[in-house]
Amino acid sequence: MLKIYTLPLGDYQSNTYIVHSCDSSECIIIDAGYQPETILEALRQLKLTPAAILLTHGHFDHVGAVKDLAAELDCPVYICAEDLALPHNFTAGNLYYTDTYEEGSELHLAGMDISVLHTPGHTPGSVCLNIENALFSGDTLFAGTCGRTDLPGGSWPQLKESLHRLSQIADNLTVYPGHGGSSTLECEKQNNPFLK
Repeated sequence: MLKIYTLPLGDYQSNTYIVHSCDSSECIIIDAGYQPETILEALRQLKLTPAAILLTHGHFDHVGAVKDLAAELDCPVYICAEDLALPHNFTAGNLYYTDTYEEGSELHLAGMDISVLHTPGHTPGSVCLNIENALFSGDTLFAGTCGRTDLPGGSWPQLKESLHRLSQIADNLTVYPGHGGSSTLECEKQNNPFLK
């Protein structure tokens, strides 16, 4: 069973997620846009050691704290390679990463199996991360809406295709987006106009 802690941080209230299995003191961090000291303090209070930082995409409000965290924690950082070409003014400078993943990548970290779904549209390298019954959707899918496509690398046709793909997932996963509150795939299929 997963434990998921949500830290909405920074001016854009980007969600940083700390995720771990109930029987493990290791965790993963999903997206870390702001306030590395706040994330480190949360890890100390929770008594968790990160095995990796996983990024849903390369925009600054999801990666801004990564370099400082990685230096402090000495853990790998994963991103989809397609986002490495994003303009630096949208990525807080050079993107810091140690590893890349792609469609179909399967990771085993902190005792958890993690499946990577490449869901381009918001950015070329946007991914969703499926861990047990949770889907971390970054800025691809939000409760009631979807990500924007008007920034460099954005593509509405690609995002529409990615959203259609998510609508075909049979399992009723809990959706943890990059901003705002959580939802479920069942709820989004019924109520989100972009998933119909």
